[in-house]
This record gives sequence, structure tokens and C-alpha cells, in this order.
Amino acid sequence: MRILFLGDVVGRSGRDAVNAALPRLRRDLRIDLAIVNGENASHGFGLAPDMAQALFEAGADVITLGNHSWDRREIIPYISENPRLIRPLNFPPGTPGAGSVVFEVADGRRVMVLNAMGRLFMDALDCPFRGTAMELSKYRLGGTVAAIVVDFHAEATSEKMSFAHSFDGQVSFVVGTHTHVPTADHQILPGGTAYQSDAGMCGDYDSVIGMAKEGAAARFWRKMPGERLAPADGEATVCGTFVEIDDATGLAKRIELLRIGGRLSQVMPSD
Repeated sequence: MRILFLGDVVGRSGRDAVNAALPRLRRDLRIDLAIVNGENASHGFGLAPDMAQALFEAGADVITLGNHSWDRREIIPYISENPRLIRPLNFPPGTPGAGSVVFEVADGRRVMVLNAMGRLFMDALDCPFRGTAMELSKYRLGGTVAAIVVDFHAEATSEKMSFAHSFDGQVSFVVGTHTHVPTADHQILPGGTAYQSDAGMCGDYDSVIGMAKEGAAARFWRKMPGERLAPADGEATVCGTFVEIDDATGLAKRIELLRIGGRLSQVMPSD
């Protein structure tokens, strides 16, 4: 199975780049499952229903969220009606939506996609480790599901690495989101789980993590309230990760980076 994960989509520039690139990427890389983190798609804060629908129409099979899940209140009824849009599972019980979904790809194989959020330097949510373990107990990798992909939305690389090692061999792929900077530590862990600390963002890198650099930098100079941050609107780099999964075991066979467009060095997975 061939899986593509695209990192946090930031603002109009990121949305336009992903919507334009994803159909071609699905075709050229022969993607079975495409996952996109959309929590910053709406002006950098949250996701609006029409933007989610556009990402689905472009080829996203599942959209994940994070700490900005509820910045656009109109997403609340939408997420309750659309199981392919998921939010971190460790929000408290009763929160709208779900933290995982089992998606059936075109050939009938079932894939579990799970979204969890870290707690170090983040909101004080329920434990993502225990919540993930509980969710994984309902499925068997290589049995009831062909693959399991986890978007771990977290600030600290130590928490991300600890999470990945905790579930090494139990899931196919753990990918970090939230910091908007692609890391170079993509690897297959000893137990067979593919891992990358952060997939990066789909947005303009002539910025401060996707936001217009002047306003963002001024906050560090003055430490005073200022204008609301706005996304940078230059050409976006589409950043993501490609993973190929062994159909017999559900574990990873290879992991490669993807970076196209914009300012960063260009990388495409090999066919």
C-alpha cells in the first residue's frame, strides 16, 4: 500500500498549492491513501467546511486537525457529519467528531487513520499515549486493518519520538505535525514503524511558520498585543511524506520525503 501524508495546510497559498498538486501526486505516485492535515487552512487558524470539501475533492481521503480544530465554529456540525474529518482523540469525552476513522481504499483494504495531540507545551488534554493504546486495542495490524497511520500533533520532538517508540511495531506510520518545519529524521524504527518528527507545512516558507514575517517578528521585539497574524501569501511549498506499506504485515517498507514548489529544496519520492 502506498500512502501520502501532507503536512499542515496554511492559508490560501497552502490550500491552492495542495488542491492543484494532489491530483497529480495521486496519479504519479500511485497513491492508495492520501491524508492531509488541515487545521491551519482557514487564514492560518482552523478549517472551514467549504475548504475541507475542496481538499476532499482534490483527492484527500482523510483530513486531520490539531490545536486549532475549533477556531472556525462552523466546523462543529460539519465534523459531526463527516467521519473522514477527524480531530485529536484525546479531547475530552463529548467533544464533537472522532479521533480516528477506518477508511476503505479503492481495492477494499481497510486503513485506520488516527489523530492525537501532544501535551508538552500544548493544551492540557487527556493522555494521548493511553488514548491511542485504547484505540489500537480494537484493531489488529495486518489483520482487521491493512495499515494504521497516526498524525501526532505536538510541539516537542521528545514527545513525538517517545510516542513513536511506544507504538513501534503496532502501527504502520507515525508522522508529526504542528511545528511547520520538515525534519530530516525520516526512518523505519526497529519494529517496522515508519517515523518522521514533522512533515512540515504546505505554505509559504518566506514567513514565520507560514505567517507574514513582519507581524510575527514584531511580537518578539515588542511583546505587545498587535494585529492578528495573517498567513504569508507567496508561492507555497507542498511538504509531505510518502510511505510504502508491506501488505502482509502492515509495517513499513520505505519512507521518503516530498517537497515541491516554493522556496525549499525540491524532493520527490522515487517511483
